[in-house]
Amino acid sequence: MNLIVSTISQGFIWSIMAIGLFITFRILDFPDMTVEGSFPLGAVTAISLIQAGHSTLFALLMAFIFGCFAGFATAFLYAKLNVPILLAGILTMTALYSINLRILGKANMSLTKSNNIFTEFGLDKLPTNFNGIVLGIIIIAIIIFLLIIFLNTEKGQAVIATGDNETMAASLGINTTVMKFIGLMVSNGIVALTGGLIAQQNGFADVNMGIGVIVIGLSAIIIGEVIYPDVPLSIRLITIVIGSIAYRLILMVVLQLGFNTNDLKLISAIILALCLALPTIREQFLKTLRNGVKTK
Repeated sequence: MNLIVSTISQGFIWSIMAIGLFITFRILDFPDMTVEGSFPLGAVTAISLIQAGHSTLFALLMAFIFGCFAGFATAFLYAKLNVPILLAGILTMTALYSINLRILGKANMSLTKSNNIFTEFGLDKLPTNFNGIVLGIIIIAIIIFLLIIFLNTEKGQAVIATGDNETMAASLGINTTVMKFIGLMVSNGIVALTGGLIAQQNGFADVNMGIGVIVIGLSAIIIGEVIYPDVPLSIRLITIVIGSIAYRLILMVVLQLGFNTNDLKLISAIILALCLALPTIREQFLKTLRNGVKTK
């Protein structure tokens, strides 16, 4: 039972990162590799500040702000210098590796102090692993609430329009360049915030902890869409949380079947590939079924 609760707790926390990735992947409609650098950026920023004696909330705030700067760098390369978005993200991600080493001073750092966001607010007094669930629900509720409010504003609708059809959005007088900056900055800010939370939950930060996080985020998004294919945007943000929990439960089942933990990245990639292929498989199956009925 503790294993299931722990898995659900991880699902809630990681879903925050997936929500951030959703902004670029689904709303702006392009893949952003920056997240593999902004995630550890948030982690090393939070751990370094907490070790320096700052509050955990300040550490998370700075993690978010630093993540926004990472998104700004990618947006500048993409929107101003016309670097392809995939390459712009990779360039920023590569640069962030050195920046993360500069911030941390070494490859990894543990929290030698007992204070983290869980202990600071008394969440450690909850039953084992429930602290992540409670904190995750609170932060998710705040982020989804703020995102829904923002996306229903004129600026938010402009960001959505830019992702749907940039040419049409520009013809309507929308500054699509600014919208790309906003989307990338908010997205990477949320991803970095998640990095700060995960680092505090695990008790350490590592400059390599961002490897593969884009697969984790995309898996949560795709699984949520497979479970709930046709829902409004506000509900879709909630389905990401469900998808993240489902993804973690699938990994738990796979590991319980005896697979090596070293295979987690491979398993994650296979799960994502299957989820991406599922709509095509479903369509082919229905097509075959219809053809069979017509033949009869």
